[in-house]
Amino acid sequence: MYPSSYSSSPSVEPSPVLSPDQSSKAGYLFIFLEIFSREGGIQSYVQDIFQSYLGLSDRATTSPQPLPPADVFLLRDGENCTNPFTGGNLTFRYFKRQSVRWGRIGFAIALLIYLVQHRPQRVFCGHIHLAPLVWLLCKPLGIPYTVLTYGKEVWEPLPFFPRTALQQADRLWTISRYSCDQACQANQLNPDKIQFLPCAVDGDRFLPGAKSPELLEQYGLADAMVLVTVARLWSGDIYKGVDVTIRALPTIARTIPTVKYLVIGRGDDQPRLAALAAELGVADRVVFAGFVPTDALADHYRLADAYIMPSQEGFGIVYLEAMACGVPVLSGDADGSADPLQDGQLGWQVPHRNSEAVAQACIEILQNKLALSQGLPHDRRCDGVWLRQQAIDLFGKAAFQQQFASLLDNSRRGGK
Repeated sequence: MYPSSYSSSPSVEPSPVLSPDQSSKAGYLFIFLEIFSREGGIQSYVQDIFQSYLGLSDRATTSPQPLPPADVFLLRDGENCTNPFTGGNLTFRYFKRQSVRWGRIGFAIALLIYLVQHRPQRVFCGHIHLAPLVWLLCKPLGIPYTVLTYGKEVWEPLPFFPRTALQQADRLWTISRYSCDQACQANQLNPDKIQFLPCAVDGDRFLPGAKSPELLEQYGLADAMVLVTVARLWSGDIYKGVDVTIRALPTIARTIPTVKYLVIGRGDDQPRLAALAAELGVADRVVFAGFVPTDALADHYRLADAYIMPSQEGFGIVYLEAMACGVPVLSGDADGSADPLQDGQLGWQVPHRNSEAVAQACIEILQNKLALSQGLPHDRRCDGVWLRQQAIDLFGKAAFQQQFASLLDNSRRGGK
């Protein structure tokens, strides 16, 4: 499947001009919007890239040439952010200013000066919003660039400049086959330029374990068979499928009378979802946990007998987190979740807006969980030990680093 003398100071003053022989030694330049000032899927993904780069810095990839030093430009992060990756083979430079406009101007000027002085081997552009600037500066200088894409931000037709920046990129990285197909179709991209770097799951953080008695009491889940979803509850994100799962509950409850549904997340759509549960007579079965910090997520996954999210994802790291905790999963059948679920080999896939299909799949999962607990024959996708091993082998941090190393080595050799 899948460098330089800049300090971490926020100053936009350029370094002294390098001589040609110094410039020829320049490594990579990574540029991102913000990585340390907020939490999110993109931020976690990029931090995995940083961790992998540092882990590979003292070793060769598949070629004898070791990784060069790399610089990182961060448009919206400030020098006071908490950055666990300082030192080593990565040098960070921050451009957050009180004036957003002057921050952008300083960023653009510093980027131009850097490119002229250092002539990096390749620029990695970490967001579509930065791609037009990278295209306009790199192309005239003959510097190859790669754009990292994640999901919905490239699934619709883009305006001229970002679309052209994608089309002109030497390579594009994305996280799933579905995201690749959507981006290519919407923006007339060459699929031969696209390479895959799927999301990674932290197997040291997400571990199997017993259900927490304290959390069972807190949420009123004792003696229940528990469905769990972790998602933003925003009115613009109804594609996560929480409402579909609520609509499935009456059917599930007729076969699994003890079923309850724990919804983890917050947002402005919660009142609508709560009203829907009341309307369907399942309000007593739906528990809204609200926001749960990252450090407490594993304990909440372990409450689940099944993780349910009939959604439309670019990838769906939550499925991997649940599987790493030994929890069987259900996803939609027409999105990027096909990759973490390995086209249904590791979980159940159903039409994402079909509540009846969700209900029948949930019943099947919970019945198999009961069979497993009684030592009876069961679907292997409910075997937590096997499920976790598959998730870690395919999408653990070691697998991510190996794929990342392969892509970097490929880019240095000029391959496709």
